[in-house]
Amino acid sequence: MPTYRAPRGTRDLLPDDRAVFDRLMRLAADLAHRYGYRPIETPLFEQAAVFERGIGEVTDVVEKELFRIAPRSEEAESWALRPEPTAGIVRAYVQHGMQTWPQPVKLTTTGPMFRYDRPQAGRYRQFWQFDVEAIGDAGPAIDAEIIELGYRFYMEAGVEGVEVLVNSIGDPACRPAYVAQLTEYYRGHADRLPPTERDRLERNVLRLLDSKDPAMAELNAAAPRITDRLCEACAAHFESVKAHLAGVGLAFRVEPALVRGLDYYTRTAFEFYVAGREGQQQALGGGGRYDGLVALLGGKPTPGIGFGLGLDRVALVLAEQGHVAPPEVAPLAVVVGADPDDTVTRFRVATTLRAARLRVRADLARRKLGRQLEAAGKDGAHFAVIIGDELAAGDVQVRDLQAGTQRTVPLDDLARELARAEASHHHG
Repeated sequence: MPTYRAPRGTRDLLPDDRAVFDRLMRLAADLAHRYGYRPIETPLFEQAAVFERGIGEVTDVVEKELFRIAPRSEEAESWALRPEPTAGIVRAYVQHGMQTWPQPVKLTTTGPMFRYDRPQAGRYRQFWQFDVEAIGDAGPAIDAEIIELGYRFYMEAGVEGVEVLVNSIGDPACRPAYVAQLTEYYRGHADRLPPTERDRLERNVLRLLDSKDPAMAELNAAAPRITDRLCEACAAHFESVKAHLAGVGLAFRVEPALVRGLDYYTRTAFEFYVAGREGQQQALGGGGRYDGLVALLGGKPTPGIGFGLGLDRVALVLAEQGHVAPPEVAPLAVVVGADPDDTVTRFRVATTLRAARLRVRADLARRKLGRQLEAAGKDGAHFAVIIGDELAAGDVQVRDLQAGTQRTVPLDDLARELARAEASHHHG
């Protein structure tokens, strides 16, 4: 057994795994571009206060799952690896004066996030998310557009049976009365609350609805519903979101217990599930509106909405549903040689072909020609470029490994001939 291994809760993305992720990331980038979102990159770590203030201190993410980076001295800033991208993007929005840009500012990023979570299937301590954020538009239409974008990502990725759950969690005008009623309800059942939830009851009662403790399931099912207590403005906003979704034929289900796990959400909240697998640990991804977050991080009050879709969970579901990994891209040609020791010439010819933007591998092992050709066939290469005695006259042999034919080609014409053959799938 090897002495060194990947840290617990992480994994290596081997070439086949990475090919799946690359396909999902290309799809994410293409969709974001189609919908008008511009790419942004923020640091993998931020001041810890960005997450503590933005996400909320009374959350699983900050209380138990935040990867904190120990400073080298007491004077150093307290840092943490990003557990989600929204807070960092909003920090960048404020820091770089994006409020002066045409609104809404539509941004996207895809990359690794970090949570010190209990490792389990589909949940890793380093995981990947596709994220979009639209900052500066308070209207319900952008909410629907973002939900539809997330749903389309799953459809184009090939995930079957995706369901959309939506809810409204109100705003500062109507949520306080609901929170008071919810607190009274849970106080009446305090003897049934697990210790962690009993502590949260007085600090942030909404977290109880988001509890992952199975002991809370029955209590939460009977808890008061925020959708019955929305103010007129929030109710109208939610009705309009649903009307926009219906207008494009996107099926959804209202789920009153859906509050998401982060403090910055207001009004619209949504999650994506595979049918029959609804539950705290089974969400493919989700998001919501965060109209108070920009102000929390030092900017002027500005509305925003976004989502984070987990690529690890998508890859797992695709595998479970029988989708095969994308085929590895084989080299167009492998440069081999009759002289096992003449690796310099093989390297030189391959380098010239690569400069012509062709997928070419050079066989640089000192082995006989037959072994080189055998390896080229196993690689799935279409052609073998054979360096032999013809090189003295400026020629090489090109063998079509799929058709079984071979012909002489001037070295000066080799790149053009291979490119033409690739474009036309010509054999011989």
